[in-house]
Amino acid sequence: MVVIKWKFHCKGFFQKIRGFIMWKISQAVLTGHSLTYNEHMSQSYAIDVLLEPIFWFVDNFAKYLGKVFVFCVTILTSAVVAIAYWVGLPYWWERCPYTTTFLVIFGNWLLLNIVFHYYMGVVTEPGYPPHGTMISEAASICKKCISPKPPRTHHCSVCDRCILAMDHHCPWLNNCVGYYNARYFYLYMVYMVAGVSFVIIAGIDIGYKVLWLNDTGGLSSNNNEPDLIGHPVRVNQSGVLVPVKTIVEYDLINFPREHDLPVPTITEAQRVAADPLKRKAVMFMAVTCVAVLFALGTLSLMHAKNISRGETSVEAHVNAKLRQVQGRAFRNPYDFGRRKNWRLFLGLVQGRTFLRHVLLPSPHKPIGSGLTWHKVHNMLKDWP
Repeated sequence: MVVIKWKFHCKGFFQKIRGFIMWKISQAVLTGHSLTYNEHMSQSYAIDVLLEPIFWFVDNFAKYLGKVFVFCVTILTSAVVAIAYWVGLPYWWERCPYTTTFLVIFGNWLLLNIVFHYYMGVVTEPGYPPHGTMISEAASICKKCISPKPPRTHHCSVCDRCILAMDHHCPWLNNCVGYYNARYFYLYMVYMVAGVSFVIIAGIDIGYKVLWLNDTGGLSSNNNEPDLIGHPVRVNQSGVLVPVKTIVEYDLINFPREHDLPVPTITEAQRVAADPLKRKAVMFMAVTCVAVLFALGTLSLMHAKNISRGETSVEAHVNAKLRQVQGRAFRNPYDFGRRKNWRLFLGLVQGRTFLRHVLLPSPHKPIGSGLTWHKVHNMLKDWP
């Protein structure tokens, strides 16, 4: 009986301790809820709070990192072009000089467009609404600038200014993508994708031979002289093994006849494979081009979809929510149809042509001022 009473006593004691601990935990939870209670608390609000350190970092350091990104783009592009001339040009010249001439002309046309559109995207201001003047069509008031905002204008936290037709802030340009430089930004991406695709296609054969087959053709990694393995040799007067270029044969009448031995042919791909520095350059070029192709290719398709709909990246997020709420009743007021949207974006109006103003570098500006916008229901009849 004493043992049973002792067990019940211990059981009750532990239950009291457990109850006390649980009560303290619930009390702490209740206190935390009471101190952090927010009527507007939601999942989106919580995510914004958690991402606040990232926003703070972007607002304070992105504008300084932009110069570093521009420098990196310049160095990487220059490195790829240098390797193409250093490794690819001799390889293709050995195969066919006429094909090499075409590749050089076509590749430099792509390079010219890449350099031009990237430079213009960096140095061209995206467009800012005027301060201290009346705006005929103001959509709202910017809470940070304390000034009227024209339609399709948004505030950039990195530039700390309102941007006309803002698409996004691009750290690789160290600039906002807006009304006046959106065409430069998009064509830069398109030409860069075309450029790396051109390099991959032109270099896939030499890359396969150098990186996959690793065929050195008997060349030594220290020089361009062929190894003596598998080739007739003799000892010269200095006691050094040298290749035998001729052999002497005797016929039935015992008359000597000399025959020239064929000299082994060494291709440019085999020379590249035997050179460790060139092999690393080819590998670097392959990794860089494939990475850029996937990254900028994806971005180009995303922006192409937005352009076809007549909207910026900021508007794409806003309009996506409106489409969920309004369904088929929603219509983007700046969507004039796919063909017209592209012509307006590329500035192919007032007699401008695709051949002169898209396939060749052109500094033409978009029509209008970016302060007022025509909508679908009041579109001008003389627009293309």
